[in-house]
Amino acid sequence: LAVIMTISSLGISGDTFRSAKTFIKSSLTGIIGNFFLHGLILIGLSMLVIKDQAFWNGFILLAAVPPAVAVIPFSLFLRGNMELALFGTIGAYIGGLMITPLVALTFLGTGFISPMKLLLVFGELIIGPLLLSRILIWTGLLKKIDLYKGPITNWSFFLIIYIITGLNRDIFIQQPLSIVPVALVAILTTFVLGWAIERAGSFLGFEKSTVTSFELLVTFKNYGLSGALALVFFNPQTAVPSTVTSAIGILYFIWLEMRINKK
Repeated sequence: LAVIMTISSLGISGDTFRSAKTFIKSSLTGIIGNFFLHGLILIGLSMLVIKDQAFWNGFILLAAVPPAVAVIPFSLFLRGNMELALFGTIGAYIGGLMITPLVALTFLGTGFISPMKLLLVFGELIIGPLLLSRILIWTGLLKKIDLYKGPITNWSFFLIIYIITGLNRDIFIQQPLSIVPVALVAILTTFVLGWAIERAGSFLGFEKSTVTSFELLVTFKNYGLSGALALVFFNPQTAVPSTVTSAIGILYFIWLEMRINKK
């Protein structure tokens, strides 16, 4: 995951932060949409639907993490507002330095998660990759690995999902019905929530590109990060919500792209 985060951060240049007003506005939009709108809805639905403690813990971790780094390229493919996608994602990760530990400790407690260990892991998976990406840019090494960024990211993400799925193979094969509530929450917080955002954005008169990027910031979480936190602090079963929601998220993006292509 640290490799994915490092590669994804390479596209963030120093010029990104020069327009303070635009950056702050888009950052707050990303934070509010991802952590508060999506997070509160996800936690509320989990309270109503999820009975398994491990799955509940997994959804709390999912609610606590920033948006998927794929929001930026997804916005490009779906003709979204790239400024909002980029600044909103960056702002959410900066805000996540405080919000992620706060949400995790509030809902899971220090009995489940060690605050110091959480900060250490977050530093390894967020702060460390950001610093490493700056070093690669400043030293000129970025040019040497630029052609391999896509394959490295894809294979790293595949490895994360493969490991989590493999560790939970007994649940998927022997207890498939136990996954139904998890899939239901995942569908409601992607397809249904995304549809609601589109309707609200159209009613309020926002530009289509802005609504698209906001929709992505709200509905796509960093599934790799939440899955990694689940494995570090709990057990493989706690990572099931991240795995299932990741699969639903892929289907959701395919559906969004098909709609764009039809137009």
